[in-house]
Amino acid sequence: MRSLDVLSTPAEYAALAGRDLSDTTCVVFDVLRATSTMLEALANGAASVRPVTGIAEALAWRTKDPDALLAGERDGLRIHGGLTGGVEFDLGNSPREFTSARIAGRRIVMTTTNGTHALKACAHSRSVLVASFANLAATADRLANDPSERWMLVCSGTGNQASYEDLLGAGALADRIWDLAKGAKIDDAAQVARNIFRTSGGDLMTAVRHARNGRRLLALPELAADVGICLAIDRFGFTAELGPDGTVQKR
Repeated sequence: MRSLDVLSTPAEYAALAGRDLSDTTCVVFDVLRATSTMLEALANGAASVRPVTGIAEALAWRTKDPDALLAGERDGLRIHGGLTGGVEFDLGNSPREFTSARIAGRRIVMTTTNGTHALKACAHSRSVLVASFANLAATADRLANDPSERWMLVCSGTGNQASYEDLLGAGALADRIWDLAKGAKIDDAAQVARNIFRTSGGDLMTAVRHARNGRRLLALPELAADVGICLAIDRFGFTAELGPDGTVQKR
């Protein structure tokens, strides 16, 4: 019997290392902002995005691939030379930075506080999809033809806590695939996420003003505009998938 689960906290996805995910499709959400930004990059022509967990790993990939762009954030802001021993990252984690003029045809190595960790934690599953509000319909269509026995919607969270915006995103996808999951074993967290979206999803901006990460971004003039971009629904008609080579690409 198929199952539909939602993981809402970093502690839950950190524990995936010891689980057999060979028949699981994971769908990872980091609405504000990592998965939204990855989708923006791919829409604007990036060849691939490689998620890595730490700054040292990103710098090591730059050594292997000198033409790769380094992207990422700590505390929401672009990684600067003071954190790297002098190397300034090319990009932060704002979708507005990832314009076609800057990233078309380029390989990107990205590290963020939560989202890239969530993707790496799921890497041994059958499939790993990268999702946000921007590609809900395409992701739901992909799951409609997905043979995995378990669908696991993974919320990246904020710091070590659950995040309201990721639960909204997971709930929005759960709502779209609810009919596909008829007869499935649906966990309580999936029910909760769907109910949150059905209650608050009619006005996402208002909902996200109550989220810890949403409030923080909206209070920063240089980042506030990212929020509306990250909440826009179905801007892109493609899915994005973490492949065996460790990079996220359009599928």
